Amino acid sequence: MAQPFPKHPNLTGGFAPIQMECDVRDVVVVGELPLDLNGSFYRNGPNPQFAPRGFYHWFAGDGMVHAFHIEDGRVSYRNRWVQTQQWLLEREAGRALFSIFNPMEQDPSVAGLKTDGVANTNIIWHGGKLLALEEGHAPFELDPISLESRGTHDYAGKLQGPMTAHPKIDHETGEMLFFGYNADGGISSQMTFNVVNRDGVLTSSEGFKAPYAAMVHDFMVTKDYVLFPIMPLTGSMDRAFAGGPVYAWEPEKGTHIGIMPRNGGVADMRWFVGDPSYVFHPMNAHNDGAKIICDVCEYPQAPLFPMVDGSPGDPKQALARLVRWTFDMSGATDDYRHERLHDIVCEFPRLDERRTGLSYRYGYFAADSKPDAKVGGFNQVARIDHQSGEIEVFDVGPGCAVSEPIFVPKSEAAAEGEGYVLAYVYDANRQASHLIVLDAQNVSSGPLANAYLDHRIPFGFHGNWRNAY
Repeated sequence: MAQPFPKHPNLTGGFAPIQMECDVRDVVVVGELPLDLNGSFYRNGPNPQFAPRGFYHWFAGDGMVHAFHIEDGRVSYRNRWVQTQQWLLEREAGRALFSIFNPMEQDPSVAGLKTDGVANTNIIWHGGKLLALEEGHAPFELDPISLESRGTHDYAGKLQGPMTAHPKIDHETGEMLFFGYNADGGISSQMTFNVVNRDGVLTSSEGFKAPYAAMVHDFMVTKDYVLFPIMPLTGSMDRAFAGGPVYAWEPEKGTHIGIMPRNGGVADMRWFVGDPSYVFHPMNAHNDGAKIICDVCEYPQAPLFPMVDGSPGDPKQALARLVRWTFDMSGATDDYRHERLHDIVCEFPRLDERRTGLSYRYGYFAADSKPDAKVGGFNQVARIDHQSGEIEVFDVGPGCAVSEPIFVPKSEAAAEGEGYVLAYVYDANRQASHLIVLDAQNVSSGPLANAYLDHRIPFGFHGNWRNAY
């Protein structure tokens, strides 16, 4: 029999899971949706179906995908759990069986069982497939309209090991580049780098060792380089079996950035070394010859995880700012330049994805102005103009919290930044969520349209757009 969820900070308020799958044929729209906005806005996030076993971490909940389908000024909505093997086993048992971050807390009936994970972090459209991602396993395919679970997608058996939740798509070639960490099946320094062509065929895969075992959430690509940030949120099963945290902040190991030429391979990797910091998400990277520029949301200390001894981290250090790293591949040193671009607290950075790996002008992110009635991490959608350095914001209002914003171009031929910014908003006043559509060239003027649900979408992670045509 299902048990009540505990009063855990990541299981209450806007984080609390919902226990339903539903369809809304016509979502109530206030305002006017652009008629050239036709497609689906998917978002993935953790939504545990049962009360967790022992320790719970926000990253460990079952994946649930939410989709707003927009066409001809009308909006429909659908949400579905990602029915992984783990989800199915727990559904049959009627209770939680797995513990992602502490194997000592697994139910004996699944001890040692390797599953396909929780698929709860991102969702992308590539090669004609809709793929739910989380960094510990292979992708999981869903139907793009019904969201029906289709199963693990391992690229015809060619994918060995896990896939990051943050692949990068080269707009010019259609290739998708991605890495995997803990690539040998356990917590280790072993990593892989893979390339899938525009048709969804895995064309190359290489392995390499990082300086140490770490949680490597994201990476960067440019036209000529691939960058792997190894930052001191370290992983250790020995530490876990001794009663400590599986992942913990270990700043003495420093930051190591591996840079590999795209026309070479892992044997050509060059490592740069810097002070300890942590980055969940870069905004973009590009290179001008041997000069590489990366814009990232950087934390002085990794949030959401403890120190090596299990003690909590410093909350004052758990705030990210937009920072620029600059590397000189023609230089003889292993250090790099570090420059803060703005003091605004930021996360979930995005861009016009057609400029991925290329020089770019505009970036978009969720920002935090420290509102009096704080119901989530972020209450503003922001746009930065890297040419002028100016930032404009839209505040989603008292008692509201916003998700990662995404950019959708008006058309394939539209200029950079000409299009729309979409985001999910949780309104604690209504105890429900809605979709906002902003003019990307005038974010601060507020929504062109809002599409209102009568239920809440739990706080989640990442989403992407799929054109209808």
